[in-house]
Amino acid sequence: MLRKSIKAVLTFGGGTALLCILIFIHINQGSVAIPLGTVIDAIFAPQDLLEHHTVRYLRMPRAIMGIIAGGALAVSGVILQTVTKNPLASASTLGIHSGTYFAVVLSTVLFPAALVGNGIMVAFFGGILTFLTVFLLSGGNKATPVRMVLAGMIVTLLFSSLTSVLQIFYENEVAGLFLWGSGTLVQNDWSGVQFSLPIIIAGLIVILIMTHKLDTLTLGDDIAIALGQNVSSVKLIAILVAVLLTSVTVSIVGPIGFVGLIAPHIIKLIGYRKHFPLIIASFIWGANVLVFADILARMIDPSFSELPVGSITALIGAPWLIYLVLRMKKRKYGEENTSVLAGKVTIGMPLKVVVPVLIAATLITLLISLASGNYGFEPLAAYQVFFGNGNEFMKNLILDLRLPRSLVALLSGVLLAVCGLIFQGVLRNPLADPSVIGITSGAGVGALLMMYVFGVSAVWIPIGAMIGSFVFFVIVMALAVRAQFQPTILALLGIGVSAFGSAIIQILVVQADLGVSSALTWLSGTTYARGWAELFNYLIWPAFILLPILFFKMKDMDTLALGDDTAKGLGLKVMSTRFQLALLATVLAAFSVAAVGAIGFIGLIAPHFSRLLVGPSNQRLFPVTALIGGLLLVIADLLSRTLLAPNEIPSGILVAIIGAPYFLWLMRKRA
Repeated sequence: MLRKSIKAVLTFGGGTALLCILIFIHINQGSVAIPLGTVIDAIFAPQDLLEHHTVRYLRMPRAIMGIIAGGALAVSGVILQTVTKNPLASASTLGIHSGTYFAVVLSTVLFPAALVGNGIMVAFFGGILTFLTVFLLSGGNKATPVRMVLAGMIVTLLFSSLTSVLQIFYENEVAGLFLWGSGTLVQNDWSGVQFSLPIIIAGLIVILIMTHKLDTLTLGDDIAIALGQNVSSVKLIAILVAVLLTSVTVSIVGPIGFVGLIAPHIIKLIGYRKHFPLIIASFIWGANVLVFADILARMIDPSFSELPVGSITALIGAPWLIYLVLRMKKRKYGEENTSVLAGKVTIGMPLKVVVPVLIAATLITLLISLASGNYGFEPLAAYQVFFGNGNEFMKNLILDLRLPRSLVALLSGVLLAVCGLIFQGVLRNPLADPSVIGITSGAGVGALLMMYVFGVSAVWIPIGAMIGSFVFFVIVMALAVRAQFQPTILALLGIGVSAFGSAIIQILVVQADLGVSSALTWLSGTTYARGWAELFNYLIWPAFILLPILFFKMKDMDTLALGDDTAKGLGLKVMSTRFQLALLATVLAAFSVAAVGAIGFIGLIAPHFSRLLVGPSNQRLFPVTALIGGLLLVIADLLSRTLLAPNEIPSGILVAIIGAPYFLWLMRKRA
């Protein structure tokens, strides 16, 4: 009994006391220091003084909004974890944040009249549709935690890409939404608090009334039904409340991730399982997490140029996600010896047919690309440049701009595709891709650090990309060893590593004060304005030196596919081979990021499509995967220039829009 009392005092009393301390620290942060006594006077005995107005109308609304938003997101996380029976569920991991954000941005551009009440209805419907999409794609009531989180990740990537397209092409209409889209507690008055507080209180009252029913749900659907519960209606109401709490916070402070994952697990680790104390304690500690993150954001950037608090929660939450995945590794997430083969081989074509067809398709696409631009499709003009008397303007346009750009796309696609093939084999993870497991985000961190922190010349950018990708490679491989190379565990760990790198990139982008369009373009990956310099500095020599080495190591990849014990029996040094292959793939990914930015999905799509064509042998897969990867990125580059000419869509966004549905199809294929 005494132990329970101490636990309650520490959880509720200690949490509340910590929150009060954090609030005072938070209020005292700003470009002008205000003494603690003045802060107390401003709260309890206000006068008509500038310092008191600053505290009461600028700093206090922000702090109170932090309490409300953090608490609401934490409670939403508790509900989602209970209803989905998924300990990794939260508004961010299930993609609800990305759906609400996309809905608000889309309405801002196309239906601004729908944004009544801070756009909460739009955000709510976006969140509901996103949850239903993820829930159904991951298998509904039969969904495993892994499938649900992977579906959430891919839906997030899809909506993020679509949102980026809108932000790039409608920069004026969505001005001011970039920082909000990263999550920010900035408040200019009490209107945000006044709007959100009644809705959040109503949601909390509803869910607190339902706590007994939620307790029954944790026993399993069959037992809950036997005890007289209407399980469907309980789940429906709970989900509506969870999405409502998420939507109202997104409509005011933007999508702030991971709070709904961190806070509930802190309380569960303390030992609370009943929903009434769990929800109240999660609200208190969710507020603590978010207010602390905002304090940390302003400590990291003392210039007060406003780091997005969502990036800080991701910095804290991504390692927390990794910890949770490793902690729950003993649960049956998936089979340890999962093959990297996605589905059955449906065609089984011979190489002597596939390779020439792919080479011909790539050459035809390159020729179409060279003849296409803002002026439409001009095959005759392109022919005259190469074989006739083309005018000087067309020669410069095709030979100095379009040709090197297309070749950059071709070689980058080849490198990324081979990277994906290597990582899928080495990590025994059919969903591995340099972008999914965090290697490209590591390279992006390194490149941005070189560009905007150290301010070095462009020559050092690939060095930075290599250092960043190598650091993240070491982290991924260390986690892979810890997870015993279990594919489904690695997929979840990759989400955490990638989220951590993306948070750092987001912080660096805001710090570098890039324009919204240029920031989103760089983050998405693009072949825009790439030329001979990128081709020769970053792509030619890695392709001609490292690809042949990797090709001759494909026998080792085939041996690894037989399983560790068999590979050791055949005399292969398994761990050494894994690290060598993964390191070479990491170097290729680093040079690709240095050339075109963080383009994802090529390394996922190309190897799987190749398997459907020629089977599982890595020696047969290597040339086919390389050609398909190059062809995919050349097509994406061509479409990026021509779909909305003279405007341009970043190639990485186009690849993501194509790759996300394929990824979801692949998940269902592996079901």
